[in-house]
Amino acid sequence: MATRTVPERVPPPGPAPRTAAAPAPRTVPAAGPWRLAWRQLRRRPAARFGLVVVALLVVMAAGAPLLGALGGWSPTEFDQTAVDPYLGGLPLGPLGGIGADHWLGVEPVTGRDLFARVVTGAQVSLLISLSATAVVVVAGTATGIAAGYFGGRTDAVLSRLMDLTMSFPSLIFMIAMMSVARDVNRILLMTAVIGVFGWPGIARVVRGETLSVKHREYVEAARVGGSGAWRILGREILPNVAGPIIAYTTLLVPGMISTEAALSYLGVGVRPPTPSWGQMIADSVAFYETDPMYFLIPSCFLFLAVLAFTLLGDALRDILDPRGGRR
Repeated sequence: MATRTVPERVPPPGPAPRTAAAPAPRTVPAAGPWRLAWRQLRRRPAARFGLVVVALLVVMAAGAPLLGALGGWSPTEFDQTAVDPYLGGLPLGPLGGIGADHWLGVEPVTGRDLFARVVTGAQVSLLISLSATAVVVVAGTATGIAAGYFGGRTDAVLSRLMDLTMSFPSLIFMIAMMSVARDVNRILLMTAVIGVFGWPGIARVVRGETLSVKHREYVEAARVGGSGAWRILGREILPNVAGPIIAYTTLLVPGMISTEAALSYLGVGVRPPTPSWGQMIADSVAFYETDPMYFLIPSCFLFLAVLAFTLLGDALRDILDPRGGRR
């Protein structure tokens, strides 16, 4: 007897089983050049130290009146009870009179509070140095971009002007001009005098950067598109040379601080009773043996300011202008 085979029942075709959809890849926005520069700056211990010290000095200079009032003394107020008239006006107490009443001690003979004078001196010194740096950067950038972009006769005239300005013995001329001009605003005069002799250095840097940028494709495209010279300078060239300018600017500031201190030390800068670090160092030379703290305190602040700006400027130069050390 034959057997009958029953075919297997195949289930009707249905929809394909659902599988979990793969998550879309997460796109991370690309960091801009300034954010990358900030990240590299934070990775450098020396740059972090310089940045913190610079920030503290700027805050101290900006809040000088409040800090002086917090200490309880104005920078021109005498305290004859803090000095010994029988010892030539030397401060009473150890370390130049440092104590609860005078946080950094007092000035010999007059008894003026050193803390109030140091913070006010920071305001004066940083105001002159930063203002002079701004004058130098604006004048040097404008001159360098014009010389590098227009070329020809413009470049020849401006380059000879740079050479002529750099050939002057600037310190001697500064001393002469500061000595002749007497009844003027000393802070404004020092800013102008320092700025007049400081712009050719950054002008040469900007001129070289402009020469390397003005033949790039985006500049040629803007020129072909009908953009004028000033539009190209402002929108195409200046943003692309901003990195070296910023790096050079931070390296200019310590030199400006030292120049202001030197002029005040020589007696042709800020005049009493307005304090500055250079003036305080000059006055303290007569007491460096009997009251060394009077000499050390303003010298330490001047040293820290120059060191901090130098470290920050070196780091920014390496980050923003890596070719600067190979020119």
